[in-house]
Amino acid sequence: MSNLQERAETVIPSGVNSPVRAFKNVNCQPLYAHSAQGAYLSVHNREPLIDYCLSFGPMILGHAHPRVIESIKSTAARGT
Repeated sequence: MSNLQERAETVIPSGVNSPVRAFKNVNCQPLYAHSAQGAYLSVHNREPLIDYCLSFGPMILGHAHPRVIESIKSTAARGT
């Protein structure tokens, strides 16, 4: 078990936020992304991965799209 998995399991059941990503039935460790840009995920101890799901539609512009980030900043500046 990885250190990231152990840390995640201290705050989230099974160390993941969805039973779909629990990975126990496929005998594999979950992936832990630490950043993303466009369609690419930067994942701990792996080559970048392409995120084909993009949250099943809501992130159709990709991760961290500049216009979306600017809109979030502008909205948050008016109060959270």
